[in-house]
Amino acid sequence: MYETLAKRTSTLVIDGRAVAGERGTLLVIDPALGEPFAECPSASSAQLDAAVAAANRAFAQWQHSSCEERRALLLKIADRIEHNAPELAEIIVREQGKPLALAQMEVGGAVAWTRATAALELPVEVIEDSPTKRIELHRRPLGVVGSITPWNWPLMIAVWHIMPALRAGNTVVIKPSELTPLNTLRLVELIAEVAPPGVVNVVAGGGALGRDMSGHAGIRKIVFTGSTPTGQDIMRNAAGTLKRLTLELGGNDAGIVLPGADIDAVAEGVFQSAFLNMGQTCAALKRLYVHESQYEQMCTRLAAIAARQKVGNGLEEGVSFGPIQNRDQFELVCELVDDARAAGARILCGGEPLPGKGYFYPPTIVADITDGTRLVDEEQFGPVLPVIRYATVDEAVLRANASDNGLGGSVWSSDIEQARAVAARLECGTVWINGHAEVLPHCPFGGCKMSGFGVEFGLEGLLEYTRPQLFNINRPAP
Repeated sequence: MYETLAKRTSTLVIDGRAVAGERGTLLVIDPALGEPFAECPSASSAQLDAAVAAANRAFAQWQHSSCEERRALLLKIADRIEHNAPELAEIIVREQGKPLALAQMEVGGAVAWTRATAALELPVEVIEDSPTKRIELHRRPLGVVGSITPWNWPLMIAVWHIMPALRAGNTVVIKPSELTPLNTLRLVELIAEVAPPGVVNVVAGGGALGRDMSGHAGIRKIVFTGSTPTGQDIMRNAAGTLKRLTLELGGNDAGIVLPGADIDAVAEGVFQSAFLNMGQTCAALKRLYVHESQYEQMCTRLAAIAARQKVGNGLEEGVSFGPIQNRDQFELVCELVDDARAAGARILCGGEPLPGKGYFYPPTIVADITDGTRLVDEEQFGPVLPVIRYATVDEAVLRANASDNGLGGSVWSSDIEQARAVAARLECGTVWINGHAEVLPHCPFGGCKMSGFGVEFGLEGLLEYTRPQLFNINRPAP
């Protein structure tokens, strides 16, 4: 299969047609090898213009499609993803690095999410219905939606952006991360098999192409998942055309383990939600605050779970832990752990990159660390969890909130009512109790503070792809 993927020709899709990139090709690195295994086309600014023009032409018709037509298209897309699931999963492993079982879950989640989005209804809200007047609030599509996606969940996040846009009656131009472009290129090829030409278009390229998108006069909305600095850049570029924005940005999610929690019962959940996708998830648990009475017990349990993981190439049998996706992120993780060690932190397991090819860093638990250390204050976005001791719950809440980010947070306790009271004090978009990092297609998800604004998923997420239009109807006198 290595040979098949390496030799397969990827193309852009513009107006329903496969086209080569006018800026040559980009190398795609297999993070398990640290070497290129494929190429992808690089789009020019003129090709972006062509994609936006095609999307606008398609929008002229697609905006008038019925709910039934939109739902039918999404269900056809879900079928195409499902039919090609083995290929898509293997592409994910090769370009992103996660273990095959997790890649298969990503593909399955993309199918389920597409079908769930198809089932959503856009309501008409009746504001007044009296003998002389009826006032209705309708929802209309915006136009062309520009999607810019990251490298950590290349298929799932593309689905999160594309499907609600189509369900609301918009058309799409999507640009995947240049680090993981192949899955999105293949996804749009599959969509083009069942969608009208121009409804979904894909261009590939680096940051300059993303900046062209965020300032493009023909795009009415940008939806972006990624880092806060890039989100700020998008917001500045979008100001000139007053684009709608949905920005799901960085997170440095805190989890608080309350005194008296059953450590044996929660440790596995803590570990899995911190190291989901090797920690490369925006809403992963990234700082863990544990009461001093149970601190050592939690540290010991987490280190034992980390020691059970099999680190390796995601296509190898039994591997539960893949590489970091790219060299820059790999070097940042190394730097943050080295800084923590120099500051006196205790490395309970891991703590050093593995020898050989690829960007492999084992799951690492860091104890005896506190706020003011880079590993705690910055988003590591990798396979390292700092475990921080606290004395009182008020102190833990204060320290959890002492971050510019506000994506998610969690409280772990055997006492649900006590956990609810603490959860209400956390400054973040989602609070989980006895869990973390779970997102669901029927529940809105988004951050506050520097973690962005707007929500995705469910009805609230669907409405982000629409504009309100009020019908104010004066009835004739009887």
